[in-house]
Amino acid sequence: MNYNALRADVCAANQQIVNEGLVLLTWGNVSGVDPDRRVMAIKPSGVDYRKLTPDEIVVLSLEDGSVLEGTLNPSSDAPTHLVLYRAFPEIRGIVHTHSSNATSWAQAGASVPCLGTTHADHFYGEIPVTRPMTQGEIREDYEANTGHVIVERFRTAGIDPNTIPGVLVHGHGPFTWGPSIARAVENSVVLEEVAGTAIKSRTINPAVVPLDQTLLDKHFLRKHGPGAYYGQDA
Repeated sequence: MNYNALRADVCAANQQIVNEGLVLLTWGNVSGVDPDRRVMAIKPSGVDYRKLTPDEIVVLSLEDGSVLEGTLNPSSDAPTHLVLYRAFPEIRGIVHTHSSNATSWAQAGASVPCLGTTHADHFYGEIPVTRPMTQGEIREDYEANTGHVIVERFRTAGIDPNTIPGVLVHGHGPFTWGPSIARAVENSVVLEEVAGTAIKSRTINPAVVPLDQTLLDKHFLRKHGPGAYYGQDA
């Protein structure tokens, strides 16, 4: 079966996160999914982004994670991506990085509060952090369990992954997603930016409080949902 278009899109997105300044060395990965063919394509493990080519992108079964196409080992984070695609069926792309600002919040074990309208334009409230993983979760099936603690965080708190398209894994780093690979990358860019501005805002004013709900509603809903009016008609 031909997966060339999906592999090309995933390859380009992996190179884009480097160009956006979201990764150093090989600290990150992008995947994309074809829900009709039930496959996921993801960056191979430890490969230099600058040398990455579409034919090196690994295609996996969404059902059991078996390799369908590609000769290289898939990203070690592939099990995390698979868990998220299965749990959040509307998403089509996932980005994982160790970008500095977002990772700082993850290492602090703190959610990124929504302090301004830039944040509210893309995330409908704070960007949550997961609980710390248990020793058992770390020792066995670590990468899959990383996905499970993300899903647990959203389901326990009743968070909609379509309106909060990102998370901080406690002590680890950020994951973002979206209805397309391109939107997942965009959400990763935004998460890093608002994580940085939140740090600066709290430095300037440690007593700063989250954005008023009315203003949060206005900014998010004018871009998302049935009443959105931002931008041009397709």
